[in-house]
Amino acid sequence: MQDVRGADVRDAGDAQTTAARLRAICDEMSDRFYERADVVRTLVVALLAGQHSLLLGPPGTAKSELARELTGRIEGASYWEILLSKFTAPTRMFGPVDVAALTRGEYRQVYEGRATTAHVAFIDEIFKCSTAALNETLGYLNERIYHPESGGEPIRCPLIGAITASNELPSGEDTAAIYDRLLVRIEVGYLADPSNFAALVRSAVSRPAAPVRTTVELAELRAAVTGSVPAVEVPDTVVDAVCSLRAALRRKELVASDRRWRQAVGLLQASAYLDGRPAVAETDLTVLTHVLWDSPAQRPTVEREVLHLVNPDAKEALDLADALDELEAQLDAMAGQSREALSDWVIKKAHNKLATAGKRLERLRAEAAGAGRSTAAIDRVADRRRAVRARVLTEALGMDASMVQDRL
Repeated sequence: MQDVRGADVRDAGDAQTTAARLRAICDEMSDRFYERADVVRTLVVALLAGQHSLLLGPPGTAKSELARELTGRIEGASYWEILLSKFTAPTRMFGPVDVAALTRGEYRQVYEGRATTAHVAFIDEIFKCSTAALNETLGYLNERIYHPESGGEPIRCPLIGAITASNELPSGEDTAAIYDRLLVRIEVGYLADPSNFAALVRSAVSRPAAPVRTTVELAELRAAVTGSVPAVEVPDTVVDAVCSLRAALRRKELVASDRRWRQAVGLLQASAYLDGRPAVAETDLTVLTHVLWDSPAQRPTVEREVLHLVNPDAKEALDLADALDELEAQLDAMAGQSREALSDWVIKKAHNKLATAGKRLERLRAEAAGAGRSTAAIDRVADRRRAVRARVLTEALGMDASMVQDRL
């Protein structure tokens, strides 16, 4: 009996070590990729849950680089990526024909280095999947299998999760079937904070020291996906909260499938595991803001309902975010006006609104932290305030972006 208990303790310790390494990976990647902390964490949570994710946004927003960097932190993992088009053949994705064998009269496919052998796959322009490859792609995402061109037994693929990307939403019923299989949907935009943009530009010409690079073994990640994450407890209070959220969204005419809700439970467990907790808490529900919408226009509604349920502090933070959006719209509308007019607007309106929002966000964060609630949503709004403030300073007052400090 002592040996069994000792093994349990070692397993728990290994699980905690893996979670700590994954948290370090999130922190390091967030430092490297500006304004992507929530994106990085959500991608890691999706992998831990064994689910697929979609990065939705314009070109040049580091979607593929994020996928490569994350997979590069998993030692022993096989990575595969492809840019799809309407003419991409299934064999290009899953295994080209062995030409040498074909000359001998044998039909054989080469699977090494293709989707069939990948632990993590990055599929760019996922909704441009060809009709010929559609069924095989769905089978690959759904069941992790591939049916060889020559027939025979399906091939079991070692895929943990696919990270997909697109510049646009699906436009037809065929690709909508793929969209439905992507449980996690993350919007990715261009950098909003001018000071972050300035840092990005400087990074193109500087030679920074090699960053700290935490990694995790493939076997450790697999153990987390198959053992540690499913073992995380889901209390009845969380189940009740999920039921309340479903009812609230239905009242807003936002209806997700039963399958999507069931799969989302694994994300909640993965979120708790990543934070080093043995049980899901209501704060883990915030990850569902990337799950329960079909179009980006629905996302703010989903986020408000989630945060209203789990974090009243964050609800007020979102109201402040609306005020910041209005302030930024005023700045856009004043483009081309004189420096005097812009300065007058800053003095009479922008300064007070930004300062008031900053102080209120600080208080909300302190109250949430003191009560043990998540501050993630408040932090996102605080980042949004800093970005708007930086735009005001650089565009309205003509300050150098690299000299902007967090005071106004």
